[in-house]
Amino acid sequence: MTAIAIGDTVPDFEAAATGGKSVKLSDYRGKKVVLYFYPKDNTPGCTQEGQAFRDNIGQFEALNAVVLGVSRDSVKVHEGFKCKQAFPFDLLSDQDESLCHLFDVIRTKNMYGKQVQGIERSTFLIDENGVLVKEWRKVQVKVHVAEVLDFLKTA
Repeated sequence: MTAIAIGDTVPDFEAAATGGKSVKLSDYRGKKVVLYFYPKDNTPGCTQEGQAFRDNIGQFEALNAVVLGVSRDSVKVHEGFKCKQAFPFDLLSDQDESLCHLFDVIRTKNMYGKQVQGIERSTFLIDENGVLVKEWRKVQVKVHVAEVLDFLKTA
């Protein structure tokens, strides 16, 4: 599967999600989908980013957008993270990295002097018809949610 680009229709992916369900992109036809990829549950930056989406969820909903978080963590780990942080949106488990590869977010990173493959913090906006309309890569946690909301207000 090749990575998608702005203007492409996103394939109707399916992923295991919190709440014991399986989520398909087509479940959200008619709504904008904010799909954010983050490295790991229960880490400082990922917690801050999730909290920012949580704290602004009303604004996303008012703009006809749903928020979905994605990492390679298991659904079980996601359940604990979601509960602990009171996230009002689902977290998707991508343990086989199929979504990570579709959106081309796996990068080589240096961690404690070793090279590892990990998720580059990225967000994608999919429109009501399933078309990728915007992407943010190398996201800066502190300003990111405001950037996404600003764009959504003009979309």
